[in-house]
Amino acid sequence: MDDSEKKIWCWVGIISLLIIGIIIVVSFTAGGRANWNNHMYEVQKADDATRYSTRKKVEDTCRSMIASYTSDKLTYEQYKDSDNPERRSWADQSKIRANKTVATYNEYILKNSFVWDGNVPADINKELEYLQ
Repeated sequence: MDDSEKKIWCWVGIISLLIIGIIIVVSFTAGGRANWNNHMYEVQKADDATRYSTRKKVEDTCRSMIASYTSDKLTYEQYKDSDNPERRSWADQSKIRANKTVATYNEYILKNSFVWDGNVPADINKELEYLQ
């Protein structure tokens, strides 16, 4: 083995030890895992914020929930003061569904607000209100 081969093997050994050390730090230490997770979160956030398919999916989901909420709200308002007990029951069930949709929607908006970065489409509400 000549001198140049020894240098190459020396560098291969040093690089291998470095890679093994990094793997151990990231895999088995809290700080290493936290740094890795933070980095991957930022990468995912950037991907989601710039990917049209993600934005479209979030917008479509929001519009679907708004339509469901509006339908239940209208049903509730139509039958809430009815003299018929069955229709009042329809109103109560619609109110429950609408309020459940509100909770889901508001949480979904919070979790996905980074997709719009302050530029929410006009037909997407920033928040839905509970029926009282």
